[in-house]
Amino acid sequence: MSAAGGAEAVGVSPRRVLSERSAGWVLMGPFLLITLVFVVFPLYRSIVLAFSQTFGPGATTWAGMLNFVEVLRDPLFWVAVRNTALFTLGSLFIQLPCSLLLASILNRPGLKGRAVYRLIMFMPQLVGLVFAAMIGGVFFAKTVGPVNTVLNGAFGVPLDFPWLDIHVIPSLIVIAMWLYVGFNMVYFLAALQTVDRSLVEAAMIDGANPAQRFWHVVIPSIRPVLTFVVLLSFIGSMQLFELPFIMLNGPGTENRGLTVVMYLYQQGFEQGDLGMASAVGWLLGLGLIGASAVQVFISRRETA
Repeated sequence: MSAAGGAEAVGVSPRRVLSERSAGWVLMGPFLLITLVFVVFPLYRSIVLAFSQTFGPGATTWAGMLNFVEVLRDPLFWVAVRNTALFTLGSLFIQLPCSLLLASILNRPGLKGRAVYRLIMFMPQLVGLVFAAMIGGVFFAKTVGPVNTVLNGAFGVPLDFPWLDIHVIPSLIVIAMWLYVGFNMVYFLAALQTVDRSLVEAAMIDGANPAQRFWHVVIPSIRPVLTFVVLLSFIGSMQLFELPFIMLNGPGTENRGLTVVMYLYQQGFEQGDLGMASAVGWLLGLGLIGASAVQVFISRRETA
């Protein structure tokens, strides 16, 4: 029996059945259109450009793997990879432990004003990345910057010491910590509040010290959130661009602040080589997918 016949058998008109079926497609239409225009088509074009040499906005020639080979042979690309990797390591092994420590402090039973402290820690996230980069530039500025002023008064360091030109990655890590420590702390705090207190008390009765309780009880309990935050921080760190670009007004002295995304920007928008830029983008994307898959695999293996 056809759908129309079945509809007539139960007293529903075929036109109404057709309109109900089409209603879903009508409601999904704007989303599908936006996805096709701003996601699917750009991805397709980036794949085509990654295997092409570009000569102006409309002229392209098939180049095969040439763009990828040139990117991997460019020493400047590996400088960008090194700088990005160092910043990422700082985010994972300095910023996230600080966030977890703050969350553990705020999760203490009977702590008064937890909501106020949480708001204070989270507030830097509200200023935005661009404004944080501008603050960072002023913070480490020569002569008038607070860092040089304090170092001059305490250790006699010259006021015109080029801190930001020499210690680029540590400076970026400090500003990123100020901006994101509270953001990640909120995730950890929410996870810590779901830990079964009976498990912690049982471990305490068995003689486990605070470090053992934290490592063997708390960490396994918050592992899903921990994996999510690590992935979020890793992906965000590998896509670093605005913070050094604004703080240093470019890649900085001797390209010490050059990142992979900034290298992509230079290739695509400053030099006009969209093929090279697309190749860099796909190398970064594939690297992120691979590294994220490894992290998820390790997390699931430890959970099993």
